[in-house]
Amino acid sequence: MTSLHGPISNETLWYTSRATGVVSMVLLTLIMILGMVITSMRRPYSSAPTVVMALHRWLSLGTLGFLALHVGTAIAETYVKIDLIAAVVPMASEFQPKLVGLGAVALDLLLALIISSLLRHRLPERGWKLIHFTSYLMWPAALLHGFQLGTSDEPLLRAVTVACAVLGVMVLGWRLFATTHDRRRREDVDAGQWR
Repeated sequence: MTSLHGPISNETLWYTSRATGVVSMVLLTLIMILGMVITSMRRPYSSAPTVVMALHRWLSLGTLGFLALHVGTAIAETYVKIDLIAAVVPMASEFQPKLVGLGAVALDLLLALIISSLLRHRLPERGWKLIHFTSYLMWPAALLHGFQLGTSDEPLLRAVTVACAVLGVMVLGWRLFATTHDRRRREDVDAGQWR
């Protein structure tokens, strides 16, 4: 790889790969949190859900740029051997096959989420939701990949990854256990208790 000022050093590629991986993890965490906020919002009374949905979508698409740079620089640097196949096929890497494989699983699931969202108008709602629930598998796969592989000797990067894990688990707990007005109404309807 070359730049306007000569070849890009292997060290630069290595650090760029790690940095874009951590930024991608932060963005994936924000996207997941926004998705959970969207599903818990009451829609008819404000424009807030529209703004949050737009932010969720744009961050999802923007994350692809960071992930493309992360994968591209991981393939281009020569400290470890990771090829394009290993980036998308789990367990195909010669280097740390399980950990690189977790990253491949996360990437594959994210691509499925984005493609299904772009085709949402052509998919049944239930099918789209089922595909979208894979984000709850994608996010921890990406977390483990980053925590074990990319941040092992960098306390700051590890702290960012741990912060993403803590924040994500907290919001997931809130989403699972919070009772919203709409949820109570649905439960009452299911129980036959009309209000």
